[in-house]
Amino acid sequence: MAQSVWGYDSDNGPERWHENYPMAKGDKQSPIEINSKDVRHDASLTPWHASYDPGAAKTILNNGRTCRVVFDDTFDRSVLRGGPLTGAYRLRQLHLHWGSSDDHGSEHIIDGEKYAAELHMVHWNPKHGNFAGALKQPDGVAVVGIFLKVGKTPKAEIKRILEEIDNIKTKGKEAPFQHFDPSILFPKSRDYWTYHGSFTTPPCEECITWILLREPIEVSADQMAKLRSLSKNGENEPVNPLVDNWRPPQPVKGRIVRASFK
Repeated sequence: MAQSVWGYDSDNGPERWHENYPMAKGDKQSPIEINSKDVRHDASLTPWHASYDPGAAKTILNNGRTCRVVFDDTFDRSVLRGGPLTGAYRLRQLHLHWGSSDDHGSEHIIDGEKYAAELHMVHWNPKHGNFAGALKQPDGVAVVGIFLKVGKTPKAEIKRILEEIDNIKTKGKEAPFQHFDPSILFPKSRDYWTYHGSFTTPPCEECITWILLREPIEVSADQMAKLRSLSKNGENEPVNPLVDNWRPPQPVKGRIVRASFK
């Protein structure tokens, strides 16, 4: 498996990532399956807070593996703090993982339940100098994970991302994406689970404090179909839909998952 071509197919997918990225077989990998009976309520976990500057949003792109929105992170303009975190973490990008149908697509699994998609908001700790430096530290990165489920009362907020999809249909396409406040994507409840884990894509660095929100946000079946209309092929190549870009759950290996709620 050539280094540059990891993906989600049988020849280059999650089962083979470790061939080029040995960290993928580490002891603190993500995602995991969370079982309520094993979760520890931690009364010392405070609420988390995001203060995002809508002007920080820059571009939206299709990199052949996900749809990503990129933010300016050159200074503390969009930050996450509180909860399990010490200090302020800067928002760098958000992206999604989704399935080929509505009954799967999320990476984390809650009490056996899979959601249609999972949104990841990636933040890094500026005390480590830059993003590359943060990747090498256990407290380097914080990811807020939000589940998407198909329902009758879809959240209008995700619409802004989906409207742009026609402009980034194929791999390598990028479009401007300005004046967007990602905090509109948060569910009403601030309840969360937290644990120490990794990126769910190679090289799978174990530098992440996960903040997984308990309450999913709703999207419509049409909105999920729109996400699945993205392609992993380049512009003049045969059509290859971008679906099932999720990593299956990894061994927990003794890690404790804490909950901010009872």
